[in-house]
Amino acid sequence: MTQNTTPLLDSVDTPADIRRLRPDQLRQFADELRQETISAVSVTGGHLGAGLGVVELTVALHYIFDTPRDRLIWDVGHQAYPHKIVTGRRQRIRTLRQEAGLSGFTRRSESEYDPFGAAHSSTSISSGLGMAVARDLAGRDNRVVAVIGDGAMSAGMAYEAMNNAGALRSRMIVVLNDNDMSIAPPVGAMSGHLSRLLSGRPYVTLRNIGRSFAGALPRPLEKAAKRAEEFARGFVTGGTLFDELGFYYVGPVDGHNLDHLLPVLKNARDSDLDKPILVHVVTQKGKGYPPAENSADKYHGVVKFDVITGKQAKPVANAPAYQAVFAKALIAEAETDDKIVAVTAAMPSGTSLDKFADRFPNRCFDVGIAEQHGVTFAAGLACEGFRPFAAIYSTFLQRAYDQVVHDVAIQKLPVRFAIDRAGLVGADGATHAGSFDVAYLACLPDFVVMAAADELELMHMVATAAKIDDRPSAFRYPRGEGVGIELPAKGTPLEIGKGRVLREGSKIAILSLGTRLADALAAAEDLAAKGLSTTVADARFAKPLDTDLIARLAREHEVLITIEEGSVGGFASHVLQFLATSGLLDHGLKIRPMVLPDRFLDHAAPKRQYEWAGLDAAHIVSTALAALGQRAERARG
Repeated sequence: MTQNTTPLLDSVDTPADIRRLRPDQLRQFADELRQETISAVSVTGGHLGAGLGVVELTVALHYIFDTPRDRLIWDVGHQAYPHKIVTGRRQRIRTLRQEAGLSGFTRRSESEYDPFGAAHSSTSISSGLGMAVARDLAGRDNRVVAVIGDGAMSAGMAYEAMNNAGALRSRMIVVLNDNDMSIAPPVGAMSGHLSRLLSGRPYVTLRNIGRSFAGALPRPLEKAAKRAEEFARGFVTGGTLFDELGFYYVGPVDGHNLDHLLPVLKNARDSDLDKPILVHVVTQKGKGYPPAENSADKYHGVVKFDVITGKQAKPVANAPAYQAVFAKALIAEAETDDKIVAVTAAMPSGTSLDKFADRFPNRCFDVGIAEQHGVTFAAGLACEGFRPFAAIYSTFLQRAYDQVVHDVAIQKLPVRFAIDRAGLVGADGATHAGSFDVAYLACLPDFVVMAAADELELMHMVATAAKIDDRPSAFRYPRGEGVGIELPAKGTPLEIGKGRVLREGSKIAILSLGTRLADALAAAEDLAAKGLSTTVADARFAKPLDTDLIARLAREHEVLITIEEGSVGGFASHVLQFLATSGLLDHGLKIRPMVLPDRFLDHAAPKRQYEWAGLDAAHIVSTALAALGQRAERARG
């Protein structure tokens, strides 16, 4: 008979069950929760290291706070797998990131224990402050706790929220999960003792007496006394910055030691301070799983893996990933141009700029989770004659849109945006799907916007962007592998605003932007088999449009289909604007734009997502037949 290895975890369905455990059982419970997290992610893949680092913190928070009445916000949501297991979702945890399964992030619609959806970082303090103010306005007395990682604290939004929270003196608790930054002194018995002491009522009372005493002094002496007290605390605990922002700082605390965590969190919960509290917790990413602890990225994101060995079951790639092709192309350009520099916002490996950094360590800049700063930083580089490439995921670039408009586009600065994760992205779902970048960039004056149909085209677009020195430019490419085309050592610059025709026909024209080109060619084969001669063209540029090509397709075909991996308002809108204003819609052309549907698509395999979106070969064929008044089953060959 198999021995039950998770007896305590088996007794827990919701956090209320955790709160019925004895304190001396929590260590075993945390070990079982870690074991279950590793087991689940080995089956599904996903984010592992961050979750393993917060197992004890998860247990302690749910033990001390009355969730879901007390609001617990995780920032970013990928550290919430242990949280999901103990909040009624254990039975479904092996559906993580699978079609119809649990989200890889927190999601309001999934559980009452997820008060805020978070898949992009640095939002927890702002949303938590909103909840705390709403609580006060409604006359409630529940607690609000925001758990934010040290990486997420590199974003300006976190400090904006802290500044506001400190000014409002709102009662909320921010837990800074420090698992990477070296901002803390060594964590041990002494620091744990100090944290318990500093979070307890005797110290707080004594400190308030001291402040009252200082307040009775003449103003210059009062200010000096308060400043001395703050900096004395900061010298001991490292909390001066947070004190200056209006927070009561406690820490650092060993985030894996429940004997330290529990009393500090209890003190924070029961505090009668009229200001927000920051609890600085130090953890280790990948804690408790040696393969993750010993990995350079602490198993941040993994595919399915063997629990015993930690070996990830990565399939043999038939073609290089687009991001790797981008890095190869950029390195090739930088070899002959010492003005080329690269900027990334905390995603050096995700964008493959780590390879560029290996080759050119002084010309690659990781600005942290600070896309706004990164874009304007690149603008400053461009002002001084450098050629910056800002490699940022499509959905992350959304966070810096004002900077793109104001700091780059209006000044016509030649910043080059390498837009990774364009189109639908699979398991990360709607939060990471690059649906809107063509729409939000192609509307900007003097912006060159390109979309690569395959990995060779991506190399050419890197070379093209390197040569554009009088205005901003962008090129987009998807997540995943290319199609397997042989690649040269270096790309060849394209003629700006010129597309290409891959297949000539006479009845139907398909104009593709991006990697739907392969499906467009497959659809053309199917249509040809039905006796419908079909042209297939690759637009290459959403802006400037190849108006000569579009005009020819409109004049010489009965049906014109545009297809793109983006929302309404993108490439097709620009094509329709041109056709309408040039009179090319006045003579019976049947035009059918194919774009992403007007809804957010849930996580699933990308192939499945494009089926849902109606952007695969079968839907191109049915769109063409419908435009001709035919149905697929009665179309004649």
